Amino acid sequence: MKKEIYLTGITTTGTPHIGNYVGAIRPGIQASMDRTKDNFYFLADLHALAKAGNPERIVKSTLEISAAWLALGLDINNAYFYRQSDIHEIPELTWILTSMTAKGLMNRAHSYKAQVHNNIESGAQDNDKGINMALYSYPILMAADILMFKSTHVPVGKDQKQHIEMTRDIAQRFNHKYGNILVVPEAVINEDTATLSGLDGRKMSKSYDNVIPLFTDEKKLKKLIMKIKTNSLEPGITKDTDDSILYDVYQAFSSPEETENVKNLYAQGIAWGEMKKILYECINDQLKPARESYQRLIANPKKIEDELKKGAEKAREISVPYMEEIRNAVGIRRLN
Repeated sequence: MKKEIYLTGITTTGTPHIGNYVGAIRPGIQASMDRTKDNFYFLADLHALAKAGNPERIVKSTLEISAAWLALGLDINNAYFYRQSDIHEIPELTWILTSMTAKGLMNRAHSYKAQVHNNIESGAQDNDKGINMALYSYPILMAADILMFKSTHVPVGKDQKQHIEMTRDIAQRFNHKYGNILVVPEAVINEDTATLSGLDGRKMSKSYDNVIPLFTDEKKLKKLIMKIKTNSLEPGITKDTDDSILYDVYQAFSSPEETENVKNLYAQGIAWGEMKKILYECINDQLKPARESYQRLIANPKKIEDELKKGAEKAREISVPYMEEIRNAVGIRRLN
């Protein structure tokens, strides 16, 4: 039986935060230790070009995200960890897939439709205002990321399911024309994966400026936790865990037994200040060892660069011969 192949991409547009950690980094690192599967993790710096106009931001983000995954224990001996732009076959496959992808499929992409809707709502004369071709056609680059390594499973959130559906559509169209060459992947949606709210109650997101950076120092971490939105209930009054950001974040970092203890404290009317102290200690204790490793890696970018280069060499042992097979199928081949 062939191994299942899992692939996860991380866009290099910002500093990793605790929402990224519980939603993608932590489960990804756990999966990297599973010898029964092949796991691919890549830094999507080509995707970042569609979102980040600042070159230094992309470089800084690449450094910080790489350091975070390595500091937290990614098993690079068992997994493929690489920078997207180091795999030259990916842009080549993107163009081949672009040549046979229907424009109508791209028109249905949620991200494109959302931007068009925003332009219409704002009264812009051009419905496509501010939309570059990288944003419009990035589902094709995403398809190339997935298909390049014969991925069988792609872990995604519910809001990204369409990307995998589009990849499947593109792969099936290719195979119909050129033969059964591309592997048609499946989306893996883990209903148990935590989605954290930010400081203001909205989804934790860099665009909302409501995040807690994953490796901020202890003083800043405590300050940010103290800013988390709560209601005005006084100490001694029973509090509901269902609409509590503090409880949700604590649950994402604690054991079931610890969570149950805090639930009892809510029933007893714990003061918000005391709960924030408990949350701070929980997060800080869990991240402190990795924080120290992270700082050492940040101070030594050459070590990270060396690991990314090794990861790319390992990944290209797959992508180079596979791309040759794809090129041959579409008619880009030597004449003798």
